[in-house]
Amino acid sequence: MSLFRKLFGSKSERTDDELKSDDRGKYMPEIKLPIDERFTINFKANGGKFLYCEDLNEIYRNLENIIAENNWEEKKALVIDENLEDKFKKTSLNPTTKISESTFFLTTCENLIANDGSLLISSKQIFEKKLPELPLNFIVFATTSQIVENIGEGLRGIKSKNRQKIPTNITTIKHFKSGDEKDFLSYGSSAKNLYLLLLEDL
Repeated sequence: MSLFRKLFGSKSERTDDELKSDDRGKYMPEIKLPIDERFTINFKANGGKFLYCEDLNEIYRNLENIIAENNWEEKKALVIDENLEDKFKKTSLNPTTKISESTFFLTTCENLIANDGSLLISSKQIFEKKLPELPLNFIVFATTSQIVENIGEGLRGIKSKNRQKIPTNITTIKHFKSGDEKDFLSYGSSAKNLYLLLLEDL
């Protein structure tokens, strides 16, 4: 056996982690995580509650669990989208179209933004309402195919899907820690207690 190998050890004996960190060099770009992982990490860092579901039955079960966990069985849900109301008619959801009667808001979104963990919404979901006018509690139903890299990509997607009439009132929801002291980055935004029901569709 070589003297150097005895002193420094063989490269083949080193762990994969050591090889990754040493052999890449400090000036090599970082390995980028997959887009869905980045969204999940950033969304949770923003304070969002994330529930990954493989099928609609799992979506329904998780919705029932959220309602039970928060004691919302007797409370009303603001549901503006008629298609969404129809999709969830098998659940114990108690829908209303009046904000004043509602405890939580069940909605969809335009896109899920990976690089900052925010949700892109428009007048398709909230009409012309401002975020502070809507209930504090949000339950958002979305699919994995809605995850995009950044807001620019999301806006281009909205434009290409709606060539006849582009939705108005486009905004993002990013802060989900309603109890936290606001820093200057979240100034002017409306923090929401947000659950994301994410359906695998890819």
